[in-house]
Amino acid sequence: MAAIARWCIKHRLVAVLLWLLALGGAATGAAIAGNAYSNDYEVPGTESGRATALLEQGFRGAGGDSDTIVWHTDRGSVRAAGVEQRMTAMLDKVAELPGIASVTSPYGPAQGQISEDGRTAYATVAFDAQADDIPESQAEALVDTATAAAGDDVQVALGGSAVALTEAPGGHIAEAVGVVVAAVVLFVAFGSLAASALPIATALVSVGTAYSGIVLLGHVMTVADFAPMLGMLIGLGVGIDYALFIVTRHRKGLKRGLSVPEAARTAVATTGRAVVFAGATVCIALLGMLILRLSFLNGVAIAASLTVVLTVAASVTLLPALLSLIGMRALSRRERRHLAEHGPQPELPTGFAARWSAFVERHPKLLGAVAAVVMLVLALPTFSLHLGTSDQGNNPATATTRQAYDLLADGFGPGVNGPLTLVASLDGGADKVALNELPATLAHTRGVASVSPVTYNSTGDTAVLTVVPDSSPQSKATSELVDRLREDVLPKTVDGTSLQVHVGGVTASYDDFAEIIVGKLPLFVGVVIALGCVLLLLAFRSIGIPLKAAAMNVAAVASAFGIVVAIFQWGWGSELLGLGSAGPIEPFLPVIMVSVLFGLSMDYQVFLVSRMYEEWLETGDNRRAVRVGLAETSRVINSAAVIMISVFLAFVLSGDRVIAMFGIALAAAVALDAFVLRTLLVPALMHMLGGANWWLPRWLDRRLPRISIEPPECRAAADARDADAGHAKIPSQRVTVQQTGEKDDVRDIAG
Repeated sequence: MAAIARWCIKHRLVAVLLWLLALGGAATGAAIAGNAYSNDYEVPGTESGRATALLEQGFRGAGGDSDTIVWHTDRGSVRAAGVEQRMTAMLDKVAELPGIASVTSPYGPAQGQISEDGRTAYATVAFDAQADDIPESQAEALVDTATAAAGDDVQVALGGSAVALTEAPGGHIAEAVGVVVAAVVLFVAFGSLAASALPIATALVSVGTAYSGIVLLGHVMTVADFAPMLGMLIGLGVGIDYALFIVTRHRKGLKRGLSVPEAARTAVATTGRAVVFAGATVCIALLGMLILRLSFLNGVAIAASLTVVLTVAASVTLLPALLSLIGMRALSRRERRHLAEHGPQPELPTGFAARWSAFVERHPKLLGAVAAVVMLVLALPTFSLHLGTSDQGNNPATATTRQAYDLLADGFGPGVNGPLTLVASLDGGADKVALNELPATLAHTRGVASVSPVTYNSTGDTAVLTVVPDSSPQSKATSELVDRLREDVLPKTVDGTSLQVHVGGVTASYDDFAEIIVGKLPLFVGVVIALGCVLLLLAFRSIGIPLKAAAMNVAAVASAFGIVVAIFQWGWGSELLGLGSAGPIEPFLPVIMVSVLFGLSMDYQVFLVSRMYEEWLETGDNRRAVRVGLAETSRVINSAAVIMISVFLAFVLSGDRVIAMFGIALAAAVALDAFVLRTLLVPALMHMLGGANWWLPRWLDRRLPRISIEPPECRAAADARDADAGHAKIPSQRVTVQQTGEKDDVRDIAG
């Protein structure tokens, strides 16, 4: 690390130029190539996946996106002459728009598109392409043409995937708000405009490069449309935090009298090690999604990992170059004046940080119990977690897609917004006879509101029919209906024939996706925890530290999930926050959140325990190590947490429900991790466990490879003490060790 820092400082202009060229090149490439995101939740081999494949094979050209135009009148009927003429004229204009393949009007031969009370009707609009391939301009033209027909007596709303493109959040308000808040916190912490600007600049360059890289990545693999925003959310949070830790260490070096190049080199060689290690844990947690073997999540994992890798790289290369450029301006004017007048002085941890550290040392059991109760209470809602379809019925009430959803549900029943698609493969007359009898059987099945007639393809070997449930797409009753059809109704119908009928549709697809996720979740969580524990074992040479970290990470994830369930599934304040109505949690959300939260939780564990580990190696005194480590790192950890929380919460303004879920979950996890776990529960447990925190069997110690995140002088002091003691057990008492580096006088904090 020192060699890398030395080169970047010596060739600072070259380092900065290389990063700017990388940013410009990636951005130019992304602008030329455009995006190719895909929200394909279909999993090959599942029932819904087979239904989709069979439908595409048997009905080629029928795969365009289907949207709806809904109109409603509170007075009279939609069959009134004036209403019918106005809406028919509007539908004729829609049919002439670019990209529209067909329009099915309720005033034609189509049946069932006018509600029983005659006040609501809808038309089906078919595009000639899937939603991912439809230009936003075509969707906007559809919305503008349809809504122009609205009047005082007629309400018009539109629903569907293509229409949703017009409601996609635009601009970068969320990112701007997060960056501004982070800049304010950094300026308050540093008192120097130049120093506070460096973490922001480093994060923006790395995240901007990663964002463009993710756009290009979408051309070679499946990448969800929320992956760039998720990467930006994670990148801004960890990027600013990593740079904050390094800049803080650099400023300490300057106050101790080190030259600017030496202070920057020392900061990267010490704190930079912890940054690289923390970034590696985040990437490992994210890449753990690859074991699920789901193409949809593979793209998300690689995209987010790319962002973290680039933020770490910028922190240990671009940042030291920038630090050498601003020179002593990393300190505030008051700090520079004080340094010139009084010379270098040790920066002792004082104030609230030192008093809090001593307070935790005196009352570890009480404070540990309080922290555990808080985490348990917040985690309770997690036990009612329901994975399912979050659809346009969860959009804000002002959205046209939400209005169309509600109008259809009120006029035609809740199931019309999530019909099931039954696709059949036929071979012979007996199959056709059995299939023709199926609609009557389905009509009398519990949970079915209506069944469409059977539609055959041109060759007669594939057929499709639509089943409308009597419950909403998000209801458990609809999922139970899917299971009932697959396990009971359809097997009886096809018995004795070669007929194969598969149940597909949005609800069935989400159910299948959720079932696969839930089935693989224990393996996934186990692998992520195990890999994280191995890394901590190698870094801290201890059995207790990794086990405590695993327990703390599980607690942080469970509590964060509890908050997400309360807000999004139970609806506590979701409408007030502009996040729409209550609904189930997306099936893919637990996996992505577990990956990200485990990685971020490990960050603070590394930064906190690494300082304790340095003190333990130098003194062999556990109480002192915990007290000094907490006192010296709590302020910077809390500042970093405030920045990360602000960045994450700002993404609630994005207007995207999924991104808002991530933002609130990550903000809650970081807040609990920094203010409850790392500054309260972890030090309390470490005080209670004493020297057992650092126990490792000697046979295992000899066999494990060594990963050093501590400064070399700390390891040298520990090795010298072990040699003098004849490899005897280190006593739990203060050991006087000749100090070097920046820790000369930090031993005498209140305690």
